[in-house]
Amino acid sequence: MDHSQTPTPEALAELRERYRIERERRVRPDGPRQYVGADAEFGYYAADPYTEPVGREAVRDRVDVAIVGGGFGGILAGARLRQQGIERIRVIDKGGDFGGTWYWNRYPGIHCDIESHVYLPMLDETGYVPEWKYAPGEEIRRHAMRTAEKFGLYADALFSTSVTSLVWDEASEAWTVSTDRGDEFRATYVVTATGTLTELKLPGIPGIETFQGHTFHTSRWDYGYTGGTPDGGLTGLADKRVGVVGTGATGIQVVPVLAEDAGHLYVFQRTPSTVDVRANRRTTAGDVGADRHGWARERRDNFLRIVSGESAEEDLVADRWTSSAGLLEKLLPSFRRQGDRAASEAAYEVADAAKMNEIRARVDAVVTDPDTAEKLKPWYRYACKRPTFSDLYLEAFNRDNVTLVDTADTHGIERMTERGVVVGGTEYELDCLIFATGFSAGVSGVLSGRLPVHGRGGARLQEAWAARGPRTLHGFTSNGFPNLIQLGGVQSAPSVNFTHVLDEHAVHAAALVAAAEAKGALIEPSREAEDAWIAVLAKDAPDHAWFHAECTPGYYNAEGRGRPNGPTAYPHGAFAFHGLLARWREESMDTILQPARPAR
Repeated sequence: MDHSQTPTPEALAELRERYRIERERRVRPDGPRQYVGADAEFGYYAADPYTEPVGREAVRDRVDVAIVGGGFGGILAGARLRQQGIERIRVIDKGGDFGGTWYWNRYPGIHCDIESHVYLPMLDETGYVPEWKYAPGEEIRRHAMRTAEKFGLYADALFSTSVTSLVWDEASEAWTVSTDRGDEFRATYVVTATGTLTELKLPGIPGIETFQGHTFHTSRWDYGYTGGTPDGGLTGLADKRVGVVGTGATGIQVVPVLAEDAGHLYVFQRTPSTVDVRANRRTTAGDVGADRHGWARERRDNFLRIVSGESAEEDLVADRWTSSAGLLEKLLPSFRRQGDRAASEAAYEVADAAKMNEIRARVDAVVTDPDTAEKLKPWYRYACKRPTFSDLYLEAFNRDNVTLVDTADTHGIERMTERGVVVGGTEYELDCLIFATGFSAGVSGVLSGRLPVHGRGGARLQEAWAARGPRTLHGFTSNGFPNLIQLGGVQSAPSVNFTHVLDEHAVHAAALVAAAEAKGALIEPSREAEDAWIAVLAKDAPDHAWFHAECTPGYYNAEGRGRPNGPTAYPHGAFAFHGLLARWREESMDTILQPARPAR
């Protein structure tokens, strides 16, 4: 197909068939079960390599708010609560400091893939201006710590600590929070901010335990073995045969650095990512208009408006996310068909084919070996996997010390031996194997079942949801679980810029707490309010099931299993959802406040 011209109906039919064939090469009958968690015999993969836990006495006291999670969600919740005048705030996190995913992920080459001036929250409040268009991980981690420090969140924080249960106590009308370090304290309110990608996963490769070489997960990078820093200089790998499993967003960033420093690098790929232009560069305050009050919020709102499918007079960010926003409609719940459905689908398919042909043409233009280039081409629709961006990844495969090993026909690595891995009957001997296999999507905190939550009468939240599906008001609160607020969860509205979503959620959570404090009330929606919200979600819910069923396997579609049609997200996008929340706070917030409780 000529990517410079509008594809013909015949070309589109050929492309659909190619997509189907390539998808079937990669679908596995075990679906998500092909991965294993970092627990039991693999628990050492999740150990903290950065901070040695400090001994301390178990905590027995009472706080106003307990926040589970010290990533940006927890930091923002704490900051917004501080702005509402809440004093005793305790953040609990299993990491050794604030940062969340940016605490754990310190692998070489790590950067954000959303422009840092819209990704980093509270730039207006902290007066910080990022130094790069796409900031490196250490800059982001430092900003997380800076924000936590500014809002006084370190004083009562519990690090290297995991919450093991939340139990509502009717007598004191508070939550009992228990941890793995013997803590048992009360909190009037609990905010869960455990994120959606926090539990690392490993490929369930037969024989993985027999490999005699070195292994680790990218979210627990072993610089003691590799040497160097996130900026590179991995001198410990100079004479090593290194393998990488995983070519998603992490693999795209880490492979170029490994290619530079390893003796030989083997990249084991099942499905290639789309790799678009990154064009990272240093920026100044003048570049982004940081001399104006509210500049960061203006820029962030502009970005969200565009990627949510809304119109904007000007594109302030002007990168590959905003220029491809129309092709993300299938990924985002904001997809809205107007007019004739068939005509809309046809126009979308043409635009998608043109974009993907552009992506594949870039591979041909950069990668010199035709066979390697062919293996690196993504054959699926643009929104089937999270898009990636790099000016270094494709170039790495032109090096003599880099070998791409395609594992599609064997549905991944077949097995591991003492000396290496086997693909297609060929053994690749390795000194080190690095897992860039990411995290279990949506499997964290409350949603994972690893954090038991017992509400009124001992009812367990996970069991209630398993029986009848998630039931919330706006995705934050549930009947029978007073003063429990969930951030970034189901039945709200996602966005490619997750930190913006978290900040809007934090504003909402803080407003709920402030209103309850002012009236001496409990935060708890009625069953009728839950029913009404679920009806809103269902009313205009787009049918995404067919789209995800045709996509290549990945975490967006449960590894090829498709996605449910049920009302799991607000259908009109994050920009509209945030407006809805603001109006509800102004007009209807009192409806969620239950009768006053006795003075504490």
